[in-house]
Amino acid sequence: MDMPIGPVTMLAIYIVCWWVVLFAILPLGMSQGAQDRPVDGGQWGAPANPQLKRKFLTTSWVALIVWAVVMGLVYIGWMPLPNLAPPA
Repeated sequence: MDMPIGPVTMLAIYIVCWWVVLFAILPLGMSQGAQDRPVDGGQWGAPANPQLKRKFLTTSWVALIVWAVVMGLVYIGWMPLPNLAPPA
């Protein structure tokens, strides 16, 4: 039994999973705590150290796990995708 979707669709699903996971992970580890008054035109809510590299790496492996689960569900047929190809 072959995978019912192509590699481009798989990549597109991974990109969507990556963005969804990124927005779930971005607020983790951020605390407002006691902040100094911004003097250089910064915003009050901007974190001093957002740790974006660490969050992007975490997002990548968590999104890979989510993507693998989604691909498994597509493969076994529990989450079928519509056939959008024009009739031949």
